[in-house]
Amino acid sequence: MKVFKLFFLGCVFVLFSSGLQAQNGKTTSSDAIQKLITKKRAFNKKYGYGFRIQIYYGQEDEARKLRKSFRTNFPKTKSYLTYEQPYWKVLVGDYKTKLEADRASLAISEKFAGLIIVPLGK
Repeated sequence: MKVFKLFFLGCVFVLFSSGLQAQNGKTTSSDAIQKLITKKRAFNKKYGYGFRIQIYYGQEDEARKLRKSFRTNFPKTKSYLTYEQPYWKVLVGDYKTKLEADRASLAISEKFAGLIIVPLGK
């Protein structure tokens, strides 16, 4: 019984001392770090990476037809025709998050089958 009491008191002491240490932690932030964070946010806002939806990957003539069809069905959404040897891609939309792209893909998949979400950037 005595061993149990000592063990219990030891556990309580350890819990209280670790809690006090966590509360005493200070965070300092230098001006250089704040400037870097501001620059990074401005860069991401201007050139930020994101996602697009790929609706076609194949021959040029079919890619142009699908892009034209997409433009008539979704006139407010931007579409891009890109070439990666030896095939053409039709990419649509500009989405910051994958969740946004997923939501848009639900509406687009009603008209175009086989689409995939493609990350931009690296």
